[in-house]
Amino acid sequence: MEKLLQNKVCIITGAAQGIGKAIVERFAEDGAIVYAFDRQLGAMDEWTKLISEKFETKIVPMYCDITDGLIVKDALRSIYKQEGHIDVLVNNAGVVFNRRIGMIMREETELMFRVNVIAMLELIQLVSRFMARIKGGAIVNIASVTGVLGSPGQVAYSATKGAVITLTKSAAKELAMQGIRVNAVAPGVVKTERFLELYETAGEKIDERIKKIALGRLGEPRDVANACAFLASDRAAYISGQVLSVDGCASI
Repeated sequence: MEKLLQNKVCIITGAAQGIGKAIVERFAEDGAIVYAFDRQLGAMDEWTKLISEKFETKIVPMYCDITDGLIVKDALRSIYKQEGHIDVLVNNAGVVFNRRIGMIMREETELMFRVNVIAMLELIQLVSRFMARIKGGAIVNIASVTGVLGSPGQVAYSATKGAVITLTKSAAKELAMQGIRVNAVAPGVVKTERFLELYETAGEKIDERIKKIALGRLGEPRDVANACAFLASDRAAYISGQVLSVDGCASI
């Protein structure tokens, strides 16, 4: 079976759990050399070793606080020195606080923008310099359907994901001359650990949420990972500046 990402050096942020973990696994399955960034380094050691052995590829867990520019710069330099090229960046790391208007806290909003937008922009700035040296690369940003449609109770979070979408489109236009493609994936409701925790806390019924999804089920982290693998691969060589919704036909 063809491996979409054979020998491509890929960086995935927020890799320790949920969607990030699924992306690491899917990329490894597709033959990628994966550098898995997260602040929870210990949480990745065991399963990254198992996945690496299963798919006979290289997965390197790396501690990285993406809001610390110096740490990020050192990490990228180290990877480039080790591998000689960086082919793919998946900007998955993110923070969410659900607050209705009137309950929004400035500190939470600032943190969401710092992680979801500013850190992403800085990563793109840094990694694009390395990609430009090989005259190519693919960047995939994780947005959200909330950034497309808006969502009550998620005003500030939706604003950050709207920023991710416009950032993606602008970066795609600017980096195209260097052969670098930039796209976004906009997940709908995905059954991650974090999602289940939020719903239990809010006391909402998941069945009611599923009724709004045309395909009749919650998304799985693997669904998002599949979209990322496609956009990162050469099969998407003429696709840039796009936002791919992975939401079970809930946003149209």
